[in-house]
Amino acid sequence: MDVQVPVPGPLAERLLACGVRPTAQRLQVAALLLDRPQHMTADQLLVALRAVGCRISKATVYNTLNLFAARGVIRQLAVDGDRAWFDSNVAPHFHFQDVDSGQVSDIETPEVRFERLPPPPEGMEYAGIDLVIRLRRRGG
Repeated sequence: MDVQVPVPGPLAERLLACGVRPTAQRLQVAALLLDRPQHMTADQLLVALRAVGCRISKATVYNTLNLFAARGVIRQLAVDGDRAWFDSNVAPHFHFQDVDSGQVSDIETPEVRFERLPPPPEGMEYAGIDLVIRLRRRGG
């Protein structure tokens, strides 16, 4: 009798490619967060997971997000000092943040130009640039 080994789906393959074991709960987090380019806090993700019937602890959500960020599945953003945001888009890009709502949105890299950067310290090189442009409604 041949035993068929299930072929992992695209989410499981993506996790495995980043060195993350695709447990059921990790796949649930990945399915929601990686569904489309988006920015979510751990609390927003927890609410969304519970809204679709997923029974998961807050600690598991935080641990999973930190693991995903450490392995390059997602990108952790320090946008405002109040909370961490998790970005499903790991390609190089920058961000707008609405200071009233807290919402974060992407700015594609070619839309931003840096004419001159200071030279890095001796023995160092640029590894990346994080840019958050904070916005508010006019007249507010």
